[in-house]
This record gives sequence, structure tokens and C-alpha cells, in this order.
Amino acid sequence: MTITDFLGLLGGLALFLYGMQMMSNGLEAAAGDRMKQILEKLTANRFLGVAVGAGITAVIQSSSATTVMVVGFVNSGMMTLRQAVWIIMGANIGTTITGQLIALDVGAIAPLFAFAGVAMVLFIKAQKKAHDIGQILAGLGILFIGMNLMSESMLPLRDSEQFISMMTTFSNPLIGILVGAVFTALIQSSSASVGILQALASSGLIGLSDAVFVLFGQNIGTCITAVLASIGTNRKAKQTTVIHLSFNIIGTIIFTIVCILTPLTTLVESFTPGSPAAQIANMHTLFNIVTTIILLPFGGMLATFAEKLLPSGKEQGGEAEEMALQYLKPIQSGKVRLGATAIHLDQLRQEISRMLGMARKNVETGFDAILSGDLKLMEEEKKREEYIDFLNKEISQYISKTFTRERNARNFEAVEEYFLITGNVERIGDHADNICGYVKVAKDHKVQFSEEAVEEIQKMKALSLKALDSLSAPETGTPEWLSEIAAMEQKMDDMTERYRRRHLERMKDGLCSEEACILYSEMLTDFERIGDHILNIAQADVKIPRENY
Repeated sequence: MTITDFLGLLGGLALFLYGMQMMSNGLEAAAGDRMKQILEKLTANRFLGVAVGAGITAVIQSSSATTVMVVGFVNSGMMTLRQAVWIIMGANIGTTITGQLIALDVGAIAPLFAFAGVAMVLFIKAQKKAHDIGQILAGLGILFIGMNLMSESMLPLRDSEQFISMMTTFSNPLIGILVGAVFTALIQSSSASVGILQALASSGLIGLSDAVFVLFGQNIGTCITAVLASIGTNRKAKQTTVIHLSFNIIGTIIFTIVCILTPLTTLVESFTPGSPAAQIANMHTLFNIVTTIILLPFGGMLATFAEKLLPSGKEQGGEAEEMALQYLKPIQSGKVRLGATAIHLDQLRQEISRMLGMARKNVETGFDAILSGDLKLMEEEKKREEYIDFLNKEISQYISKTFTRERNARNFEAVEEYFLITGNVERIGDHADNICGYVKVAKDHKVQFSEEAVEEIQKMKALSLKALDSLSAPETGTPEWLSEIAAMEQKMDDMTERYRRRHLERMKDGLCSEEACILYSEMLTDFERIGDHILNIAQADVKIPRENY
């Protein structure tokens, strides 16, 4: 093998990988975040789940992309672990389409695909759909050109004794599986690594009997992308990657034993004699379909196994010792963006909901502290207030980093409203902190509220909590819901005005001290402002497009 052949091999590999990435990007852009809507319609029916997973992966040409998307959806709570099982099984079937396309050997017309695609990308910029289709065609053409270049560059290796000796080591199942897993893990694409294996086979450098073990290892190696994507996610998301890995390991064990003990390899060869690429593609398809059929009845057990291997334990909640984001975990792989916006928006909603829960707890604690005079409650409230401030800062930074390049107008509108909601939640926390802070002042000045004032404070507490709870009601976002919130806010305004008049009367009658009067007046202001911020949140929520829920 000359230096020219080696450079040709590298160039072919570069074109193959770039073509696949280009085609995938075009397909992902064309599909967009509509994948979320498809998945939301998914029922608990395992067959439907497998079909959806296979369909999506067949379209985007990457099981890794589908699995990473599923990891993100499980992490955000948009999908259950058991729904994820069926999607992952289907993804493994769908990914075999790339190998089948390569096996069709349409290399002769590949330059035509590439030319047509590049022309559409360069000259039809105004129409986004046409631009995306151009990317798909160009990527497909470049992929096949790279494939042909790799095959031609590797032809001289057939006469290399050293290379032939190395390739024969793949007859050892363990070595073959290991090589396939490591190589696929490095390039993070089973479709690409299978394509390279097909190029080797087409050049006569490896037979199917040896290639099968490399092929099985490639199915294990493809899990690395999902594993990387699960870093920093919650335990459920990590369990999803365990399911993906378990599926491929079990399939590899079954097929390795079958290939050793039975003439399965010879049978697959007989389907397409003289076409090594098709033989590998068929074995790849057979591996994933049969493994899915075998494991389909045991999907629930796979999920249970993942849960036992990685027990959820106590999830990080609002009162965890260390402050951290719980739901906002960006997808780690910069190459995979399918469904990313949908995932980010859902994570954002859940993180804000978590923040709102803390603010609601602090409002309750603030009123309880005033009514009981318990200074210990102040310590609890202060910790949560610091957490709320932390979340406000982190969420704001996350929004600015993640959505600055968002081009979808409806998604940008949703982000804008979520930003406003975050600020209002933080302000509710501030007013709760103010109320709680009055406890120490009351203690220092030995303030005693009248029975009438205590009764009013109890009513303020009850209405505040009712309004805050309404923000998390199932019917959020409807005009009727907004009207109910607005009515409660108006009631809070009316109560503030009424209580302020009563307060002045008590002050005239000498029923309260100067310090008590000041504290109560400040508390009324905080109560009224809490109502204002609740209404602001509801008004912003109504403007968020419902598909982003």
C-alpha cells in the first residue's frame, strides 16, 4: 500500500463521515422538533413504540441521535423509562437502513446526487425546505463517493501479508467484538463503522465469518454517544443508557453463540452471493430485528434491571444541601440536535416549576413565622431564598447561552415568556423573605399583633397559597384559568385595601404599637406585590405556545 493509497483511504473516510453528517443534519433540520409531537402521541403499546423508534432512526440515519434524544426526553420527564425501552429497540432496527443503502451500490450515480444537492444548497437559499433537501442529497452523494474512494484505496491491501495476518485475528470472537466496539466508540457512529466494514469486505480484505464479530461489537460501541449524553443528567436518563447497552450486549452474546454453533453466517452469505456489502448489511439487519423480537416481551424486565443497577435513591430536591440545577442539563453531544429545543424548553419549564415550589414554600414559611414567632423558620427560609436566587441566576444564564441562536419564532416567544416568569418567581421569593424577616424585628421590639390582625394574616396566607397553587393547576394556560388567577389577584388587592383601612382604625384606637403598625403595613405591601407577580406569571404563561408544554 503506497502513500497515495493511504491518503486516498483517509480522504475517502473524511468524505464518508462528512457526507453522513451532512445528510443527517439535513434530515434533522427537515424533521425539526416535530419529533417531540410524534413521541407525545406514543402510547404504552410496545409495538407502536418500536415502530416509532425504527421510523425516526430510519429517517435521521442515526440510532445514536435517536437514543440521545430519548435520553434528553427521559431526563426532562417528557417520556417514561418504559416508553424509552421500545423507542431504543426500534432505533436499533432503523439504523440498519444505512448499511442497506450502501449495499445497493449506487456509487455510479453518487456524483449526480452530490451535484444536485450542492446546487440546491448554493442557489436556493430562500426556501429553507429546499435547502434542507439539498443537504440530504449532497450528503448522500458525498457519502457514496467517499465509500468508493475507501474501497479503491484498500484494494492493494489484499496483497499485504501483514494486513491479512492482522485481519485473520478477527476470527477470534472476543477480539473482533472488542475492535468493533472500540472503533465505533471512537467515531461515535455505528452506521459509519458498518460502512467502513462493508468497504473492507467489498475489497476482499475480510470475509463475513470474521466480519460478523466486528459487526456485533459495533452495535455495543454505538452506545458510547448516549453514555456521553447522559453525563450530568438525572438517574432516569442514565438508566435509559443502561437499557440501550444491555440490549446490544445481550444481542451480541446470543448471536456470537449462534454464529459459532450454527451455519448462520453461511446462510446469510447464500442470500446475496458475491456481494459482501449486502451480506454485512443483511446480518446487521438480522441482528437487530431478531434481538428486538427476542427481547420485546422482556422490555419491562430490562427497565427493572436498569433501575436496580442504578437505583434512583433520593433525587436532588429543592432543599438539597448543594445548590444545583436539577432539570436543565444540555445535550452533551454538539453533533446531535434532534429534538434539542423541545427538550431544553421542557427542562426549562420543570426547573422554573421547581423554583416556584420553593417560592411557594417560603411564602408559607414567612406567614407561619410571623404567626408563631419561631426564629428557626427563618433559617429554613433563608436557605431556600439563597437557592431561589441561585436558580434565577443559573436559569437566566442558561437561557442566554442555549437560546441565543434560536431561529424559530414560536420557540423564541416561549423562551421570552419563561424568562419573565423566572424573574417574577424570584420576586415572590424576595417578598416572602421580607415577611419572614419581620419576625426578628417583632422579637426585638416585642411586637404583639391583635387578634383581628392575626386573623387577617391567616387569611392573607391562605389566599396567597391558593393563588400560588393555581399556577400549577392542570388547566394552566387557558383563558378561563387566567381569569381565575386575575380574580384572585383582584381579591388580594381588595383585601389589602380593606385591611389597610382596618389597620388605620386600630392605630387610631391605640390597639397596636408603632412598631406593630409599621410591620403590618409592610406586610400588606408584600402580600399585594405577591399577587401582582402571580398575575404576571399567569399572563406570561398564557402566551407560551401550547406545543411547548
